[in-house]
Amino acid sequence: QVHLVESGGGLVLAGGSLRLSCAASGLTFGIYAIGWYRQAPGKERELAAAISSGGRTVYADSVKGRFTISRDNAKNTVYLQMNSLEPEDTAVYYCAAGSFITTQAVGVNYWGQGTQVTVSS
Repeated sequence: QVHLVESGGGLVLAGGSLRLSCAASGLTFGIYAIGWYRQAPGKERELAAAISSGGRTVYADSVKGRFTISRDNAKNTVYLQMNSLEPEDTAVYYCAAGSFITTQAVGVNYWGQGTQVTVSS
């Protein structure tokens, strides 16, 4: 059974940093692309960042230069380092694994349960 478990969310002041982790089990982690999606109340889900099995990364324009996605295949874990956080980054952040990752989540096979990130001004 596949599990994706996010951690690292919390409450932070604007300008602060958080590092999210997504620990995977039950799948051949290294062959999957991983994405971090986020959804704020009343807003559509947004792909914040993604990393391919080969390490290629993509970012939403709204997080470029502030967020960094990385993966450690030996630990079956993907990280999202979030710096210079803004109140607009407040959302539930979900980890997703699939053969490929798109903004519409086409190709996603597995989802985590989500972790709340709240940025106060």
